[in-house]
Order: sequence, then structure tokens, then C-alpha cells
Amino acid sequence: MPTMNPPSANVLTLVVMGVSGSGKTTVGLALAKMTGADFIDGDDLHTPEARAKMASGTPLTDEDRWPWLDRIGAALADRVAHPKGLIVASSALRRVYRDRLRARVGPTLRFLYLHGDKALMRDRVAHRKGHYMPAALIDSQFATLEDPRGESDTVTLAADADLDKALPETLHRLGGASR
Repeated sequence: MPTMNPPSANVLTLVVMGVSGSGKTTVGLALAKMTGADFIDGDDLHTPEARAKMASGTPLTDEDRWPWLDRIGAALADRVAHPKGLIVASSALRRVYRDRLRARVGPTLRFLYLHGDKALMRDRVAHRKGHYMPAALIDSQFATLEDPRGESDTVTLAADADLDKALPETLHRLGGASR
């Protein structure tokens, strides 16, 4: 297990979450630029087998997701590798997934939930180039989603928000600091 250094008020440990197409990577990269934190796209931590399964239109099972969530949790908890903080884009659709990450990382972990409707997500995914996630899986993502609003460590942002205007306030609500 990685060494855990005491968290700093200027270090953001964050999962940008939501269904496919919600803008997790775009928002995560923008927040990383604002804060100086590292960024990892959780999709990069999927196995080739999981990617192939999704590309074929088959939703992942919990058994497929546990090792992936453990890799995400290990990265988030590794303060030696990410001394300026870490932002990970990850669907984290179910409460049990978020709780698994919370157990691994601890009380400094925050979630940013990008909320939007099916039509917006389906349209965004249908127009993406070079991504393995087909628009056909949007319904299964929404069926799996357990809305995190109300969880004490979670902030919600509209998936179609004007990021230039919304991100500074969102960062403040998350308790992070820009550089």
C-alpha cells in the first residue's frame, strides 16, 4: 500500500463522475490545470478485455469493475506519486463503488457529479470519435446510476454548464485551491 502523507488544504483528491458523455475528462483536465493536480482518465485503467466487452455493447458487471475500482483507489491514495493531488475521471455510478473508493482513499476524497439527461449524453457519445463506449450503453449507464446528490463529499455540476464560469465556484465548493 502506498505511503499516505497528511493531506494538505491545497491538495485535491477528486473523482469526476457521471455517465458516459457527461464530460468527465474535459472537466477533470480543466480542474487539473487550475489546481496543478495530476489527472488520470479512469478509462485508461480498464483492462483490454473490459474495453473490448464495452465496445461490443456489453455492459460491465460488478466483477469486471472491482479490480478497476481498486486500481483507481490505489492511484488516488498514492500521495507519493501525486503530491499535488490527483483528479480521476471515473463513472463511479453506484454508491458501493464510491464507498469502495472512500474506504481506500479516506476522508479527503471528493466527488464531482456531472449531471445531465439521457438525450444529451446519447448525443455526445454518438458524436465522439475514437472511443470504445457505444451510445447503445447509455441506457445501461443510467439504469446503473445511483444518484450521489446528498452524499456529504459530493458536489454536483450540470454536464452542460459553462465551464469557464462554473469551475472556479465548483472548485471552491470542493474545497480545492487553484494555483
